[in-house]
Amino acid sequence: MITVTSNAVNHIKRLLSKREKKPLGIKLGIETKGCSGLTYNMEFVDMPDANDEVLKVQDIVIYIDPKATLFLLGTTMDYEEGDLESGFKFINPNEKGRCGCGESFHV
Repeated sequence: MITVTSNAVNHIKRLLSKREKKPLGIKLGIETKGCSGLTYNMEFVDMPDANDEVLKVQDIVIYIDPKATLFLLGTTMDYEEGDLESGFKFINPNEKGRCGCGESFHV
């Protein structure tokens, strides 16, 4: 469904290890938000939802909100660190455009 780069996996591992209560993994979703209409959402998973799709990458678990599945098909999730900015980057072939600030997209 999605590809997760080694940079993203390593950063997710760091995030998971910093939490006092160890989460089961992370959850990816899509929210209606921003100038272009949609934005990516990530959160820790302490209690999985039975409807989530489960993706195991190396030794991390990524839960995917079923409402986001069609929007995420073919997406690559990466993590980039730069001098002025660091964060997860989603390369999504389904995107038709992004807002000027890059926070939201539309399909």
